[in-house]
Formats: sequence, C-alpha cells, structure tokens
Amino acid sequence: MDKFSEQLDPFKGPFQSLEELADAISETIGCPITIEDANHRILAYSTHDDDVDPARMATIMRRKVPDNVIKSLWKNGVIPKLFDSDEPVIIPAIAEVGLGKRVAISVWKNDEILGFIWGQVTWDITEEELDLFRKAGKVVKNQMLSLKIRKKAGEEGHKDFFWQLLTGHLKDRGKIDSLADKYHLSMNGATGIVVFEFPEEIQQSLERHVNYYIQASSYIKLITSTTDENQLILLVRPFQDEGPSRQIKDFVRDFVEEISSRLGVQELKGAAGTLYRSPVSIRESYKEALYVLSIKDRFKYEASGIYTYQELGVFQFIDDLYEKRIRDGYQNYHLEKLMEYDRKHHSQLLETIDMYLRYDCNVNEASKALHVHANTLNYRLKRIGEITEMDLKDPNQKMTLYLDLKIEQMKK
Repeated sequence: MDKFSEQLDPFKGPFQSLEELADAISETIGCPITIEDANHRILAYSTHDDDVDPARMATIMRRKVPDNVIKSLWKNGVIPKLFDSDEPVIIPAIAEVGLGKRVAISVWKNDEILGFIWGQVTWDITEEELDLFRKAGKVVKNQMLSLKIRKKAGEEGHKDFFWQLLTGHLKDRGKIDSLADKYHLSMNGATGIVVFEFPEEIQQSLERHVNYYIQASSYIKLITSTTDENQLILLVRPFQDEGPSRQIKDFVRDFVEEISSRLGVQELKGAAGTLYRSPVSIRESYKEALYVLSIKDRFKYEASGIYTYQELGVFQFIDDLYEKRIRDGYQNYHLEKLMEYDRKHHSQLLETIDMYLRYDCNVNEASKALHVHANTLNYRLKRIGEITEMDLKDPNQKMTLYLDLKIEQMKK
C-alpha cells in the first residue's frame, strides 16, 4: 500500500509549530518545503539534503524570498495564478534566478491570502501529490490562524498590489479601489509611472538616499514604489493641478541631475509614462516609461533631453516605421545618393545633414556641433541639395529624411 492510501489524513497533527508541520509535509510528499506569509517572508522550512537550488538557500538565509525571484515569478505569470486560485501551480525552473522546478499553493482565509507553500520537486508531479498539496494548504491555514499569523497591510502588501497593477493582472476597478483602501493608498486623480534605471542593482544604502530625495520633492507626491533589479519604479501624482506633465518632467530631470551629482551615480536614466485618471491604465504608463528608456538607450544624443512619453514625438512610432521599412524593403533615394557620394569621396555629408536636422536647421548651432565655419556648412548644404535633388526647404522631405537617418542608425 503506497503513501497515499495508507492514511486518509496524511497530516494528522497536532503540530507544535509551523516548522514541525513543514517537516511533516516534506516527509509525506518527499520534497523540501517552505512556508511563507503573504509578503513572501519565510515562516518555516523543512530540513533538506544538499541537493537544493540557489533560490531556496537565498530565501532561507535572508528569511525572505529575494526580490529578483519575486519579480521573475510575477513576470512569468506564477504569482498572478496563485492570487487567482487556491489550486496548486506547477512552476518550471527559472534558471536566470536560480529557481528549480516548484509546486506552489496559496493559503486562503475567505478572500484573503495568508501565505504560500512551496515545494522543490525534481520529478513530474502526479495528481495524487497535487492533492496532498491541497490537504497541506488546509492544515497550514489552520496552523497559521491558531498562531494568529495575518497579512499586514504594510510596505510588502503595497508591493504585491503594485505589481498586480504594473503587470495588468488587476483590471477590476472595484477590486483596485478596495485594495487601495486596504493599503491606505489614494488612487484618485491623475497618476503615472516613473522609472529610474541605475547602472547597477539598487543597494539599500542608495535606496535610503533616493527615498529621502523623493519624499522631499516639491513636484510630485509618491503613492508607492518598488524595485526591479537596477530599476526604481514609482507610482506618482503631481502636486499641482496646473501643468502636471511639466511637473513630472521637472521631477525626473532634477532627480537624475541631483542623484548623479550628489551620489556620483553615472549613467542614471529616468523616464515617465503618461498620466492617467484610471488606475487600470497604470500598466500602460509603465510600458510607456520603459519605452522611453529604450529610446534613450538607442538614441543617446537625440533623446538625451527627453524624460516623458509625450516628449518622444515621432520616436513614439519609430519601431513601427522601422518594421514597415524592413518589411517593404524601402530605401530612401536621397539617403542612398548621399551614402554613395560619401563612400566615393570619403566625405561626411551624411553626418552634416544629420547634424543640421538635429539642430532644427539652425546653421549656427549645427556648425558649432560639427566644428566648422557657418559658411562651410552652407556650402555643404548646397552640395547636398545638388547631389540628392532634394529641396531642403520642404519640411515634409526634411522630416522623412530625418526619420530614415534614424532608421539607418537602428540597422547598425
């Protein structure tokens, strides 16, 4: 008779502690077990042999699941599944964060998650074993309630709620408002996402300095925040009703300048998504902020002074245009003529027209950037017009040429 049919109740108890219960679940199912509260803090873990993965060891050492593991589980849709159901979830290994194969189940009391049970497995889990996880969930619930372990509406609860909004897994306005009230977060009015990307993973000492600066800002009110490796993600609201977009831009720009100067942080980038009046749209604001960062990475010079999605202008559509150009096999005739001329004569007319367009056709500014006399630039522009048969006074032709120059940069 196997372990499933030997006893109708595999977890008889009584158990004096959650550690004792974790060992009992581990012995019955045959895998290392971890019991966490709803904020991913470790409450108990079973004994185990040496064959455990780095994520389990890091969790035990820190007494909490590492943030990079939590974020990876969010992005892979694991935690949303645990939030949506009390059924066991089978989780494939996620090598980049040192997580082996898992089975997890959330522990509920009515409509509130008390915590989670995680089992590290190395085999194809059976339905009988999944049923053991279900039974274990009920026993753990009773044990947690008897020990008066409850989810606290604190910072960690904010983070789970925030990630549900960022990933778009929470769409019901009524539920959003209910959770916002629970965590004492005001979601009324226009809110948006700001993302700061640091060159390295954010350490606690840096986070303290950063939080102080944010709290002291006169531009925005911080609603909640979280980190994702080297990114600091903020949900903010402008302080004033007048000029909200300007306030957000000024906040991001000043933050980058101040933190870079005071703390010596190099290559710090900041970006903001659109301000939306519905919290359901927080996911869109987050995606927009990340897109601004991607543009700043690819077009360092052109986007150096851009901090918000609204400022991107035509760069909002540059990826779509790039894909269309590639799909259609389109080549700009004027651009081809210039590139051919530069190859034959070892000239820099392509660079000249690019700089001229960057500076909005301002001859004085463009000539300074090119380190040439204004007369030299005017001569080159005249030559460019002759070679390309292009009217440099036609704004439509100039805009098309500028976009195709940027697309050429993307190809490289």
